[in-house]
Amino acid sequence: MEWYILLGLFFGGLMFLMFLGIPVAFAFLLAVMAMGTLVWGFETGMAQIVQSLSGSLINFSLLPIPLFVLMGEIVFRSGISPQLIDAVDKIIGKLPGRLSLMAVTSGVLFSTLTGTSIASTAMLGGTLVPEMESRGYSKTMCMGPILGSGGLALMIPPSALAVMLGAIAEVSIGKILVAIIVPGILMALAYTAYIVSVSVLRPDLAPPYAVTKTPIKEKLAAFARYILPVGFIIFMVVGVIYIGVATPTEASATGALGCFLYSLFLRRLNMDVVKNALQGTVKITIMIFMIVATAGFFSEILAYSGATNGLTNLVLDIQAHPIIILIAMLLLVFLLGMFMNAQAVIMILIPVYMPVISVLNFDPVWFSVLFLLMIEVGTTSPPFGLALFVMKGVAPPDTQMKDVMWAAVPYIILDIIVLAVLIAFPSLVIFLVGGV
Repeated sequence: MEWYILLGLFFGGLMFLMFLGIPVAFAFLLAVMAMGTLVWGFETGMAQIVQSLSGSLINFSLLPIPLFVLMGEIVFRSGISPQLIDAVDKIIGKLPGRLSLMAVTSGVLFSTLTGTSIASTAMLGGTLVPEMESRGYSKTMCMGPILGSGGLALMIPPSALAVMLGAIAEVSIGKILVAIIVPGILMALAYTAYIVSVSVLRPDLAPPYAVTKTPIKEKLAAFARYILPVGFIIFMVVGVIYIGVATPTEASATGALGCFLYSLFLRRLNMDVVKNALQGTVKITIMIFMIVATAGFFSEILAYSGATNGLTNLVLDIQAHPIIILIAMLLLVFLLGMFMNAQAVIMILIPVYMPVISVLNFDPVWFSVLFLLMIEVGTTSPPFGLALFVMKGVAPPDTQMKDVMWAAVPYIILDIIVLAVLIAFPSLVIFLVGGV
């Protein structure tokens, strides 16, 4: 059977299974099992998939995933978010678009602690949107910053999705975690500049209001108690990797320890929190590991069936600049990101894309960062971006879906501008990686 027919049957079957409502990890496993049967026959195919699954899951580089997930679960279950938001509120002071800026700042902090955009969007949406609307903020200025900053969870360490991508793509996880720092900062700065500009030019969208002056002593206390420990956790995850005293696996353990200590310091840690966090971690980790293992078998089938060589030869035959091919590849990431969760997009495309990236002589770490950023854009893009539905679910009852979609548009544009800058200047992504 020709490789392109095999790929067509695979993707067609996968879409059909997902349309039936089967969870993406199970749908992918069933589709890969069918593909293995077509390539090797039933008995050989099943034996091959068992061997491949076990081989994929004993990979030591996967260990950061459950530990990064545990970090987010501890923060989520301990209910730290209201205290952290209150601390940001005290520190920001009176600035144009104050509440929108608070959403971005809180989003950056939650991204560091949780590593998941959905949790960050849900927490900030449920907490800040009612307050912002009561102050006369437009729906765009209420929900847009939260949707944008929620996506920063993919672009600021620790990011379990970055670890998953690195494991499937066979790219250094430590390098990816360091490489996403500057793009994440650029996105946060772009959001901040946009909010301040709009608030100054259109004060009716984010009306200024009287703010109770917080004494400098109280600001310093809030910073020391709530914000500084987050910086310490960032160092325990990324800093120890960069200075060379820990591997990504060891850094994930120190980061998890930091979150436990942070919750304990704020007196939010108890046995119920630990129990619920561990249960949540096990559920999420099983799903991610299942995806990683199945994606490994998918890569083997692509290589054995000739699909990998066929795709690379197809790319070499295209008379187009490599950057044009890159943009087309990222556009597909964007389109799939509107309809699927991020794990599914990585699972489907990375085994297909990495041989092509090698042929095009692109830096795999640089491409991995662009891939993550494009997934983030897809999750907030109309009509079916998952973050849009999360925001609709936590927003006030009078919020319509079109309000949520329009709120996301400026931040999608800002993300694409940042993406263009990273494509034009790859050194912004990889200049920190040399020390890892």
